[in-house]
Amino acid sequence: MPIFTAPDGTRLSYRESGEGEPLVVLPGGPLRASAYLGDLGGLAGRRRLVLLDLRGTGGSARPADPATYRCDRQVDDVEALRVHLGRERIDVLAHSAGGSLAMLYAARHPHRVSALVLVTVNPWALGRPATAEERLAAARLRRGEPWFDEAFPAFEAWLGGGAEPDWAVVAAFFHGRWDDAARAHEAAVDEQTCAEGEDRFLDPAAFDPPALRTALAEVSAPVLVLAGELDGGPRPGRARLVADAFPNAGFAVQAGAGHYPWLDDPGRFAARVGDFLETAGRRGAARSG
Repeated sequence: MPIFTAPDGTRLSYRESGEGEPLVVLPGGPLRASAYLGDLGGLAGRRRLVLLDLRGTGGSARPADPATYRCDRQVDDVEALRVHLGRERIDVLAHSAGGSLAMLYAARHPHRVSALVLVTVNPWALGRPATAEERLAAARLRRGEPWFDEAFPAFEAWLGGGAEPDWAVVAAFFHGRWDDAARAHEAAVDEQTCAEGEDRFLDPAAFDPPALRTALAEVSAPVLVLAGELDGGPRPGRARLVADAFPNAGFAVQAGAGHYPWLDDPGRFAARVGDFLETAGRRGAARSG
């Protein structure tokens, strides 16, 4: 795996998949190794994916200072990757918690982002995360699934402050299709996640929502915010708040998708994202031509 060095000396790695123009991909989790993203439903057939392993995950080293797991402290890692790739500007795709990092990066380095895709991003950084009520409302959409009667009471109790649920059961709510591929995807969570930094990543001190909204209003790059119809964190209405923070954002809802839309319908996901990036690239070339 390619390696580069963050400004604080932490050695970071990334995976590459596909050919063509690079697309920097920021994983969620928080702090889950990029392996869970696979090839993003075949998107690697249209772009060269540069899948960053955030510090402490995958092939990246754990930092000497655990405080640097915090989301805002990792913005410099993304900028170091851009420099390492030798690109004046980069297209960025972020999933879930990685969207908070992507928004902070765009706010701090608006002229380094040529296009931005935010996939099922819960707006933590904007101070508007999904509520327990919204998650339960999404879960109730799955009534009639063979696993619902077992999973829903445990999910409801956990969201009400109860004990940690059996994730092998309640993880079904995060997927549009609870099949063998989804089960394998969930079974790898613990192994792929940096437990040391997981809670630190979304430390409220990392975010200044009013300042972030002001900064994002000045980001001129085209943005696509993609939500899953069945996702509870965020529901489509909550995800739209992310799109509303940008002056040049489109919003789309993938039918039948949960929190991982590239697993639920790979072809639809790759086509929607790939087409957006191609259009953004053509417009960018026309402006600079």
